Amino acid sequence: MYLGVKRIWDVLLVLVFAPVWLPVMLILAIVVKLSSSGPVFFKQKRYGQNRKFFMIYKFRSMYSNAPKDVPTHLLQNPEALITPVGRFLRKSSLDELPQVINILKGELSIVGPRPALWNQDDLIAAREKYGANAVPVGLTGLAQVSGRDELPIEKKAAYDGEYAKRMGFFLDIWILMRTVICAVSGYGVSEGGPKKE
Repeated sequence: MYLGVKRIWDVLLVLVFAPVWLPVMLILAIVVKLSSSGPVFFKQKRYGQNRKFFMIYKFRSMYSNAPKDVPTHLLQNPEALITPVGRFLRKSSLDELPQVINILKGELSIVGPRPALWNQDDLIAAREKYGANAVPVGLTGLAQVSGRDELPIEKKAAYDGEYAKRMGFFLDIWILMRTVICAVSGYGVSEGGPKKE
């Protein structure tokens, strides 16, 4: 039952805050375009709910010659491929802002497991064990506010599974509040991937 309410909540929240994100998105689009050659937006094939594919939108944060469809943590030297503006966008998570389009299209929820890359079979397999592939993917999620890039695959999947079991309005509100704190502080952002334990 909550899934239907969740969808309405997603659309209403995006529309209510349109006066905030629209001008920010316009300014960032101009900055990205002027700062380095290449398109403003970056599209990438991702897994959605029930492992259905869709194209996710982001602000381009890497140079145009960067490898496509390779997770950042698998790149040999990701820092060298990220533009100065892109570094700020990633640290603040503002590179994700164009995903409001995905939310309005119904491909993405505001809160849910982050959509895996089309070739991240290890993450999808791990999520399957926890039942996390059955819920809507999100702009932010429990794993993102619990460590984000610093988490190994199995821990990310476990957090996603916990969200799938406990999914509800108050948990979504708590994750959103934590997301704001993490975005401001840059918590959990590690371009080199998860730290070894």
